[in-house]
Amino acid sequence: MIDKYTGETVTIGRRKDARARVRIKPGSGNIIVNGRPIREYLARDVLVMLAQQPFEVTETQGRFDVRVRVNGGGLSGQAGAIRLGISRALLEYDANYKGVLRSAGLLTRDAREVERKKPGQPGARKRFQFSKR
Repeated sequence: MIDKYTGETVTIGRRKDARARVRIKPGSGNIIVNGRPIREYLARDVLVMLAQQPFEVTETQGRFDVRVRVNGGGLSGQAGAIRLGISRALLEYDANYKGVLRSAGLLTRDAREVERKKPGQPGARKRFQFSKR
């Protein structure tokens, strides 16, 4: 969807418990996450690379300014949510990117969630030690 006031393309990305509202517009390549530069917010370089992957695949690095509001989950889930949001925003901005983004697997939402803990046990799958006697 395009914001009629700012002219930005607005999309949502999700991963685990994280939700990212992504806004992109043509610019100089600044990526701001929750009011901070992406390298400052996502402390590890691997997560920064993960979040910027859609730009590398579509060869559009440095051509868009990105503003992101992300909440929920941890840094890894948030980086995945940002990646999906940016991918969707690029697709909405230019439909010609669909084949490239799809073949890189960037348009598929990773639906894996944490399995719930079961009652009477220490974790989701772990069991207390069995004692025969």
